[in-house]
Amino acid sequence: MNMIPGLFWVVPAASVLALTFAWLFFRQMMRQSEGTETMVRIAEHVRRGAMAYLRQQYKVVTIVFAVLCALFALMAYFGFQNGFVWFAFLTGGFFSGLAGFFGMKTATYASARTANAARQSLNSGLQVAFRSGAVMGLVVVGLALLDISLWFIALNLLIDDPDPMHKMMIITTTMLTFGMGASTQALFARVGGGIYTKAADVGADLVGKVEAGIPEDDPRNPATIADNVGDNVGDVAGMGADLYESYAGSILATAALGAAAFMNDAVLQLKAVIAPMLIGAVGTVLSILGIYLVRTREDATQKQLLGALGRGVNISSLLIVVFSFIILRALAIPNATGVLIAMVVGLLVGIAIGKTTEYFTSHSYRPTQRIANATSTGPATVIIAGLGTGMLSTAFPVLFVVVGIILAYLSAAGWDFANMNMGLYGIGMAAVGMLSTLGITLATDAYGPIADNAGGNAEMSGLGKEVRSRTDALDALGNTTAATGKGFAIGSAALTALALLASYIEELKIGLYRIGQQTLEFADGDTVSLAEASLTDFMNYYGVHLMNPKVLAGVFIGSMMAFVFCGLTMQAVGRAAASMVDEVRRQFREIKGILEGKAEPDYARCVAISTKGAQKEMMLPSLLAIIAPILMGVVFGVAGVIGLLVGGLGAGFVLAVFMANSGGAWDNAKKYIEEGNLGGKGSDAHKAAVIGDTVGDPFKDTSGPSLNILIKLMSMVSIVMAGLTAAFSLL
Repeated sequence: MNMIPGLFWVVPAASVLALTFAWLFFRQMMRQSEGTETMVRIAEHVRRGAMAYLRQQYKVVTIVFAVLCALFALMAYFGFQNGFVWFAFLTGGFFSGLAGFFGMKTATYASARTANAARQSLNSGLQVAFRSGAVMGLVVVGLALLDISLWFIALNLLIDDPDPMHKMMIITTTMLTFGMGASTQALFARVGGGIYTKAADVGADLVGKVEAGIPEDDPRNPATIADNVGDNVGDVAGMGADLYESYAGSILATAALGAAAFMNDAVLQLKAVIAPMLIGAVGTVLSILGIYLVRTREDATQKQLLGALGRGVNISSLLIVVFSFIILRALAIPNATGVLIAMVVGLLVGIAIGKTTEYFTSHSYRPTQRIANATSTGPATVIIAGLGTGMLSTAFPVLFVVVGIILAYLSAAGWDFANMNMGLYGIGMAAVGMLSTLGITLATDAYGPIADNAGGNAEMSGLGKEVRSRTDALDALGNTTAATGKGFAIGSAALTALALLASYIEELKIGLYRIGQQTLEFADGDTVSLAEASLTDFMNYYGVHLMNPKVLAGVFIGSMMAFVFCGLTMQAVGRAAASMVDEVRRQFREIKGILEGKAEPDYARCVAISTKGAQKEMMLPSLLAIIAPILMGVVFGVAGVIGLLVGGLGAGFVLAVFMANSGGAWDNAKKYIEEGNLGGKGSDAHKAAVIGDTVGDPFKDTSGPSLNILIKLMSMVSIVMAGLTAAFSLL
């Protein structure tokens, strides 16, 4: 039976449109000049290092994927999964990696061109950097929608089931599994890229700035090329892969929840499944419109630059609300207004978290200024102030997410807590709403590393003060947009993980069907058919309540996972950075004439150290995130897995906010001093702030962002392993 309505074809059309504009923006950028011979040479160093790192990372990831695909094929052979899972997993990882690759390739070609465009005017530099960042945003949404479209079409043709509603459940739960491939690839990209970039950054800062007293991005610093490479592999490729899996995961989880909410009406069920896909597609078109609205004048202030970017994002966000209402009404979704409110709530929560992040991390506000003032008594008080600020900063994002969850649930459920299926669908739509205009919000984020690298190229190439002033303005704007982007990434991770947690139950239902179970039999002897079992029935059947020690054990282990994961990634950065510090000191000591500018440092050696360190150190934390849910399911069963996911989500979300905001505040406290406050560059206050920033680097760029993926990956692994967990557990 064909279950593909005509309106669905908007989704693949939007994906093709996004990829077409991404290609056009890339070609426009490539037609720009890279500038002087020195600028071209430096850009080539960075490009070569970034591609060398990605090649090495993909080799490692390929081995991991081959092992996991073999495991999934084996599970399908024994009847614990359907036969599409291994291939779905593979395509999810492939498209996620491809999005990161295209984004990083664009960024490494764009930085020198942005610096050269800044020689002409501020607006020219902004246009090159932002349109290049837009390539990342449009590639992510384009490939995600393409992957979703192809699987929806293929599974409709390949799955043969006389019951259209049961068929749609199988389709949506099968599509969820390609999210695990995207999550696995994203975790390796985030952890590996984060270790790489921070090892280089810490080495460059501690030896270059503090010990040798030379500026940031100075060509005399051997680690400066590795630092610039790290901006691309961590903040472009890593961020792209991260938000690819958030975007795809939110749409897929909401589609699965829509299938569960309307199990008694095949027509409404199909409409609820394609609604989040259509909203994502329309949001993509509106993102392209928003990108063309970003422009500024030459004498623009920071506020006006931020307004230029905000104009594109805000107009896209307002229009998506209007078009989403039209889509929901056209599909005749029950309580369309309530579902729209849930989606708008998601948008507002994302904006609110971004603004809170900006307040606690921007040096325009008191929290970061207080950290800068703490430098008067040395680095210890800077670190204490930063930790305190980060801890306090968790309050508002958590409250916003709590209010958002409750409002999204109630508005979609008709203000009735008992209507659980529609309430959970509303939470999924809130996640979709938050990420609906990802094409432009990710463009503003990917713009940041490009502007940062442009400033580095300008410094190393010896361009004039006027050019450096323009690239500094673009870079400062990038720091603010990056803070907002992290807020969206963290908020979307929380809502998406919650939607995935609900989807896990639906996957369990399919898993029980697969092993031949048709009813749920309770301890009191009552039975209910699997087809009619509600989410509450499953909770009762598996004993998912707070008095069950298996649930409590899972909560504690899930909470522990967040801290163990951060500890492993922090120590990994420390070890890799120590190797970098030793190497930079060696070069200063042994290569005569570096500090006088008479000899060129061995940049390639520093790039090789970061690459080797990242590849070695990323394996343990990444594999731990995959293994923990499997072991929990085998030992404690469904109750333990749900406890694990709840504990990981609660602790992981709060810890991610704390680490991202602490790191951002330390970074901007340093920049506040570098702008001439409290003694300026080279002062004791500046040296103390650099040490605080060094502590904060792995907080905000390695461990914190990786937690977003950890909480979603554990959910994805649990979903993929649901059939095995349903069939077997020791306790």
